[in-house]
Amino acid sequence: MTTQPDIVIIGSGIGGSTMAAALAPTGARIVILEAGDHLPDRPENRDQRAIFQRGHFRPKEMWYEADGTAFNPGNYYNVGGNSKFYGAVLVRYRHEDFEEMRHRDGVSPAWPFPYEELEPWYSAAEKLYNVRGTLGEDPTEPHHSAPYPFSPVPDEPAIAKVRAKMKANGLHPYSLPLGVDIDRWLAKAKTPWDAHPNCNDGKMDAESTALAEALKHPNIELRTNCRVTRLATAPHGRTISTVHYRRGDAAESLSPKLVILSAGAVQSAVLLLRSASEAFPKGLANSSDQVGRNFMNHNSSAVIGLSPFYRNTSVYQKSFGFNDYYLSDGNGGAPLGNVQLLGRVSGKILKANMPSVPEWLLEQVAGHSIDFYAMSEDLPHPESRIMVDRDRIVMKWTRTNWQAHLDLVTKLKSALKKAGFPIVLARAFDKRTPSHQCGTVRIGNDPASAPLDIWCRAHDHPNLFVVDASYLPTSAAVNPALTVAAQALRVAGHIQSRDLAA
Repeated sequence: MTTQPDIVIIGSGIGGSTMAAALAPTGARIVILEAGDHLPDRPENRDQRAIFQRGHFRPKEMWYEADGTAFNPGNYYNVGGNSKFYGAVLVRYRHEDFEEMRHRDGVSPAWPFPYEELEPWYSAAEKLYNVRGTLGEDPTEPHHSAPYPFSPVPDEPAIAKVRAKMKANGLHPYSLPLGVDIDRWLAKAKTPWDAHPNCNDGKMDAESTALAEALKHPNIELRTNCRVTRLATAPHGRTISTVHYRRGDAAESLSPKLVILSAGAVQSAVLLLRSASEAFPKGLANSSDQVGRNFMNHNSSAVIGLSPFYRNTSVYQKSFGFNDYYLSDGNGGAPLGNVQLLGRVSGKILKANMPSVPEWLLEQVAGHSIDFYAMSEDLPHPESRIMVDRDRIVMKWTRTNWQAHLDLVTKLKSALKKAGFPIVLARAFDKRTPSHQCGTVRIGNDPASAPLDIWCRAHDHPNLFVVDASYLPTSAAVNPALTVAAQALRVAGHIQSRDLAA
């Protein structure tokens, strides 16, 4: 493209790629700027020692805690964003998640619109991402106006036995809605997909679905290795006039009509803060002083049940979950959260956290275990935030609702013991593992308390949209990817209806 584009999309993760796919048929000239490159199809993609022990794919950068302590984040820079490595659970927020929900540590606020507003876009997102699932198994399941496009990924025999035991004990296990063509995935190698990168191997990530659909159109251009450094406003200050970025060592810029920021909950906030100017000393879209605030990251733990009498012969394992403690603790108390299977944990994976234990011994342990993921809502808090200090990214994450999470882990341990696993171990995930980072640039009706309106449009800048997990006003207690995709489709529909892309 030699002329200036109509739209620049910053980031090719779930939000950015879904926006591109939805806006491509308008004919608008769209440039997608991605900081990373395509992931090559390499042996390391299915090498668990490379992934978990050597950190082959981890970024070569450090972020900082508020006290100056450095840590290496688990955020990736590549075409498709973090979805290249995600567990592909594409589940809807529950109907109640859009309403005010009282937790032990406080209140999860109501969204500025109800579940019904997003419901048809959820169905459209499930179609775009080829979701495998089934209806009617989960009592907390919200209304679906359409069935899942494909039948669920089946339980392997060892997993089906555990599902049956949990169901017999009064729980309500349900088939996880998954974006995985399991036959294609296993044809490449017999591994789980959770945390394993996807190179057109059957996982429905942002690149393999939405971006691939967008790039069928000649008006869409993807530019890789282009790191956006700053947004600049027009002289009057209201509109974004220029997107500055670096491609290799060269400084370049674009001047589109619309800017769609989809760099993720951390990087989107960082870019807005780093775009501060004399006219906007607190950063762009930040007259509310809320950019970077209300950062949320799910409280989450791996919970492993072991039994000498159980033999886990599964390859991928990740096929069911349960929400029996999602809306309450089971005794009329506050909500606890969601439980779902992790991808199959091997001795090679366990070795990453237990380096002194022989790998052969850990393989024996893994062969007699089953692995779950417990997830609880993190409540928005203005002092839980992302900040910038010159070139540094500073994460000040204050956990909320932690006791509720510990109670959820206790409930899961009890369920596993009843299912025949006498030994149950738990390990919490820390900030090195991004457990569904969200918030930081949230939506809301009041410009004084939210940077974005209900269409993810900046109250301060009419041609700036922020469409990624940063818009989420609450974290709920389920994986957010499908909700990001559904809102992206909704926002794209709004842009088309307003003829803003013309």
